[in-house]
Amino acid sequence: MNSSVIEIKHVKKNFKGNEVLKDVNINVKQGSIYALLGANGAGKSTLLKIITGLLNSDGGTVTINTINVANNPTAAQELFSFSSQHATVDGVLTGYENLKLIAKLRHERNPRIVAENLLDKFELTEAKNKAVSTYSGGMRRRLDLAMSLVGNPEIIFLDEPTTGLDPKSRQDLWDSIKEMKSQGKTIFLTTQYLEEADYLADQIGFLRDGKIVATGTPDEMKRIAGDDKLLLIFNRNLDAELALKLLESYSPVKKDLCEVSIDLTEDISTTLNVLNALTTKQIELKTFKMITPTLDDVFMTLTKGR
Repeated sequence: MNSSVIEIKHVKKNFKGNEVLKDVNINVKQGSIYALLGANGAGKSTLLKIITGLLNSDGGTVTINTINVANNPTAAQELFSFSSQHATVDGVLTGYENLKLIAKLRHERNPRIVAENLLDKFELTEAKNKAVSTYSGGMRRRLDLAMSLVGNPEIIFLDEPTTGLDPKSRQDLWDSIKEMKSQGKTIFLTTQYLEEADYLADQIGFLRDGKIVATGTPDEMKRIAGDDKLLLIFNRNLDAELALKLLESYSPVKKDLCEVSIDLTEDISTTLNVLNALTTKQIELKTFKMITPTLDDVFMTLTKGR
């Protein structure tokens, strides 16, 4: 079983009397992707700054590979790279020059080869001698991610890595992040994109009111929004009414004039039994759909009443 490489215990942070973080607890396993979700202003970036030693907390502890970040930020920072929400590349320099400079600053033995390899890895070789100011948003983010890999860190922090990217660039970056994980790297990212967390994360934490109010795998998180549902769509309201009575033992719910919904606790057997019952009683069904909760549904469930 993978050990925890990032441990966040009872972290708190106040800004001018406003409790942004009240009691945050997170464990991140080695070689996994952890996604921190939350509404804008929930404190995701604040927490990330505390984890990476850029901001002091008002309570609690953060350890990375057993190193207490607050007590020894320099030693902790040698273990990871941090890619902030806004690309930190130098627009005047070329892509190659940006990477070579970072490689020199991190005391790489051969900065030129490091830069060339990363340009190739992130499909930036053709643009390597162009000023970064001419790069598209997606190219700048790929370069930023490439720079975060200089020195081959085992742990990578990404603050909303795909904000502002078009769908193609976002998918490309997702693929790069997945590849980093396949190499055994541990990735902690914040995101406002539910689809991103669903696609990338092994574990998701939902930050609200200064605390992690829900955590689990994407599938476990979706259960918060309820069971899978079987939606039955009829041609006539009369058929829908007949189905309600026939399927009473399944606790059906009338969703619309000709639509009936049933919670699926056992997907296949329940679906087959329902369809067989309708066929036996010759109740004509127009169509049916299996509906699985999404992280959007979870988001709405967890932010209700706010």
